[in-house]
Amino acid sequence: MKHLLTRVASLYGGRQLSFGPIRRGRGLLLLLLWLAAAAPLQAQPTAPRPDSGQVFTLTDLLNYVALRHPVARQAGLLPERALQEVRYARGLFDPAATSKYYGKTFKGKEYFHDWDTQLRIPVWYGLDVKAGFERGVGAYVNPENYTSPAGLSYIGLSVPLAQGLLIDERRAAVRQAQALQGLAEAERRGALNKLLLQAAKDYWEWSLNYQRLQLLDRNTGLASVRLQAIRQRVLLGDLAAIDSVEALTEVQNRQATLSQARVQFRNATLLLSNYLWSEQQQPLDLPPAAVPQPLPGPTDWRALPPDSVAALAQLAQQIHPDLQKSRAKISQLSVEQRLLTNKLLPKLTLDYNLLQAGQPFNPEKPASLSGSYLENNYKLGVSFAYPLLLRQERAKLQLNRLKTREAELDLQQDTREVQTTVRSVANDWEALREQLALQEQVVRNAELLRNGEQIRFENGESSVFLINSREASLVSARVKLAELQSKYAQTQATLRWAAGGVPE
Repeated sequence: MKHLLTRVASLYGGRQLSFGPIRRGRGLLLLLLWLAAAAPLQAQPTAPRPDSGQVFTLTDLLNYVALRHPVARQAGLLPERALQEVRYARGLFDPAATSKYYGKTFKGKEYFHDWDTQLRIPVWYGLDVKAGFERGVGAYVNPENYTSPAGLSYIGLSVPLAQGLLIDERRAAVRQAQALQGLAEAERRGALNKLLLQAAKDYWEWSLNYQRLQLLDRNTGLASVRLQAIRQRVLLGDLAAIDSVEALTEVQNRQATLSQARVQFRNATLLLSNYLWSEQQQPLDLPPAAVPQPLPGPTDWRALPPDSVAALAQLAQQIHPDLQKSRAKISQLSVEQRLLTNKLLPKLTLDYNLLQAGQPFNPEKPASLSGSYLENNYKLGVSFAYPLLLRQERAKLQLNRLKTREAELDLQQDTREVQTTVRSVANDWEALREQLALQEQVVRNAELLRNGEQIRFENGESSVFLINSREASLVSARVKLAELQSKYAQTQATLRWAAGGVPE
């Protein structure tokens, strides 16, 4: 009997139970049986609360995932890749220095020496600035390349007057690479958000399994205490022997259910450990003493503000990664369309080189750049090209317009789906709040029925089977309440994700 008192006291968190003068035998056994049956099955974990070092919160998990998870780190590489794409595109505007020399000497006779060195600097607005030095001497040098022995220096411009004036391949490449930065950032946020959302859902599944394990563990303990009390009553002749068989069967059923819950909790712990990595990219496991934070209680079942759904839908339209990706694609296609439209113009390029004999130009000698000098010392070139049918250019432009239209339609559809998802998750939020309130009442009613059945049993009007049935209904109601709490927490995270934010 002392052992039974100790067991019941442990079920009450170690509190000491005091008993007044009671009649030994049936009265004591009835009291023990009532205490065992009436011990509350709390919705929160009934095991002794761990210290703060053992509680692994959702915030802890999300911090691990965002900073160390391989998928998060992989997503973090996307903006860097886009930055390098921009650098690559800007490389098209890098200055280029070229030099070439051709000479011929045969049987001791010098035929020619032709040397050309040039520095070319592309400018954003389509033109190229160039400067160079030429020297062509020899008896058989090409007259076009002939210069005095001192050589010929020049400075000039190459200007497109039609195609390439407003936009060209170099500027289009930079603009598209800049749009790619927005696309990469949206892809990074989208991948990270999905990872964090799944991590949050798995965390609350872990918390649910822990809660279920605690409830079933308490339930099994109550059945074991009841079994011992009933056996004592059978020995005293108060109950039939078949009642002890009924109580034993119930204990065994609950032990089997508890074993299954224990395995589910271990598997949920292993699943959550998949998100944990060290700074050295080594996988980590949750320590055995780690427990989750409690499921959201009644104080957390908040209603959404009246205008919050519309505000979230509007926010999602602005920041949702899927929509930002579609806008970035449209921006890239818009740059390409400008380039293809410009290619319908003819290629008309003007080249002008100002010449000076001998050493390179000295900007400190403005007299050398007089009007008569500019009129008599230059090399001018004009090139023109224009395909007569423009079939390739017109086809490329039309294909671009079709792609742009497809992207715009995708954006419209994605916008509608995002807004619908926000409203749908918000509806789930409100529905779960109602279900939680109703389920909480169901739990109270199940407690009343269980306690009432216990009183009837004490008065000899009920049986062990009915008490077990009432208690099973109560445990089932509490487990369902925990499931709704877990689903409510997951819905909170899903709503943040649906609005384009990061689950918390």
